[in-house]
Amino acid sequence: MGITVQNITGNTAMVIWPKMASCVDSFYSVMYHPNWNTMLSSYSRKNFQKEERVPTSRSSFVVENLTPLTTYIVCVTCQSANPSSDQCRVFNTLERDPASVNNTKKELALGIWLTSSVLLLIIAAILLYGCLHILCRRRRERLQGQNGTCEQDDGKAWTKSAARASEELGRQSQLMQDTEEKHPGGIQLATIIVNPSVCKEPAMPTSKSQERVPATGQHSAM
Repeated sequence: MGITVQNITGNTAMVIWPKMASCVDSFYSVMYHPNWNTMLSSYSRKNFQKEERVPTSRSSFVVENLTPLTTYIVCVTCQSANPSSDQCRVFNTLERDPASVNNTKKELALGIWLTSSVLLLIIAAILLYGCLHILCRRRRERLQGQNGTCEQDDGKAWTKSAARASEELGRQSQLMQDTEEKHPGGIQLATIIVNPSVCKEPAMPTSKSQERVPATGQHSAM
């Protein structure tokens, strides 16, 4: 068939064959296998590692994913049958392409970088969650302490107000007793305190009211 192999690299090779007018099938079978040994292997389809089907409109095919520095055999047939020796060619792949090595290194570096970035993001998220949890707990404790202080202050204020009101009432009662002692037949003064915290000074009898008291001991209501 006049099969030729061109553009051989460490991983690829281009197989070219002439078009055959007598090929009635709708595709060509391109078969290849590494480390071929004609003494031990026959030209049987099951002995080939790979087989590709190419439309009959084409007369070339690029074989990929080859192993560098390896001997390959490639066969092309126009029918689904076992190939013959004149339909095959043997070729050797070259060393690994420097460009592919660089691409492999770049892919490896990119994978390491992506993995490190994901791990750093996870660690940062965990640390942020821990910091927020601690801040929320401290703020809750601070609010609880402020509420307790306010309740204590309110209780102290209420106690002081009650003590002050009691003191004012005692002072009012003492003044009334003093007034009754000074004027035994005089006026009995009744004081009604609606809000002890508002009324800070007791009601004292005025001088005019004392002047109006008759000498005969009559009581007048104010």
